[in-house]
Amino acid sequence: MPLQFADRLNNVETSAIRELFKLLGKPGIISFAGGFPDPAMFDVQGIQEASNKALSEEPGAALQYGATEGYQPLREQLAAFMATKGATVAASELIVTTGSQQALDLLGKTMISPGDKVIVEGPTFLATIQCFRLYGAELISAPIDANGVKTDELEQLIAEHKPKLVYLIPTFGNPSGAMLSLERRKKVLELAVKYETLIVEDDPYGDLFFDAPPPPSLLALSDSVPGSRDWLAHCGSLSKVLSPGLRVGWLIAPPALLANATMCKQFSDAHTSTFAQATAAQYLKAGRMPATLAHVRQVYAERARAMGEALGRELGEAVAFVQPGGGLFFWVRLTGAGGAISDAGELAKRAIEKGVAFVPGAPFYALNPDSSTLRLSFATADVAKIEEGIARLGQALCR
Repeated sequence: MPLQFADRLNNVETSAIRELFKLLGKPGIISFAGGFPDPAMFDVQGIQEASNKALSEEPGAALQYGATEGYQPLREQLAAFMATKGATVAASELIVTTGSQQALDLLGKTMISPGDKVIVEGPTFLATIQCFRLYGAELISAPIDANGVKTDELEQLIAEHKPKLVYLIPTFGNPSGAMLSLERRKKVLELAVKYETLIVEDDPYGDLFFDAPPPPSLLALSDSVPGSRDWLAHCGSLSKVLSPGLRVGWLIAPPALLANATMCKQFSDAHTSTFAQATAAQYLKAGRMPATLAHVRQVYAERARAMGEALGRELGEAVAFVQPGGGLFFWVRLTGAGGAISDAGELAKRAIEKGVAFVPGAPFYALNPDSSTLRLSFATADVAKIEEGIARLGQALCR
């Protein structure tokens, strides 16, 4: 008899992005597929000094079991970090998670019952689609544009479906790169209060702006919309700005939700690595983050400009895109102009043959996938590789 797996697995499949990586073993391939930060941007010296301090100053706490809610010095440092971004948060109002991915999983465990309706952006983070479906959610897609989710249409969907929660990436979304406007951010918070609907703000990219800072986060704005804090959860992460390997994220949420998420985390991993937490706490305490962020922003801004210029030069009217103001991604639509291919899945196969990889956009849609879309990440390739890779993409497009 074959093994009988849980019914919930019928609702999900392996990540299209992870599967794509299996094709990237070809020598000389240039990959725009991953959503990773560039390892060259890691502050290795600073992290090494922080880990040494963690071991020398509090070795017992760094190496022993810890509280499920998180290492208290790190919770305090994260609260101070949020304050620099305009959000008033007490250490007791957040728990440390094993990356923001775990925060999303905990939200799924605590909030979603089979059949519950959940609104996500179309497109949105692929892992969120998979996670929420694993817990039995019926996903509803809210349309977006360059200014983020369309709040008029979002309100119609909330009123019609009465969702358990609404999941948004307001700042430099993955994969869209879109930035929710200030006006729409306030509207989202007003909708949360009006319809008593939980809004989940996922914010792993908000610190990666290139020129002007983005509008304040929903969390930072919540003080100006009475009652909205009671209907808001915020997920943060150090993965994109410091190191994914530390696996340090956090969840800020109303007390009852935070308590239930903490309980569920006890069943998952007891606590996030205390050594990683102690290292992150020492790093933040040392005050190195501002300089690290300034460097990362400068490098990624240069690469984003290079990719935008190369796309315009090499692919011309065959593509449409909005130049991102931050984050890690370009969201591109194939127009079919001049008879060029308009199916991103087919283009991905041709591109691999030419030595360049990207992620087709269809998997990022919970409903009604757009096969003409694709995601390009500029984070891990230098300017020369970006120019060469986009030139190869142009060759694949016009083959």
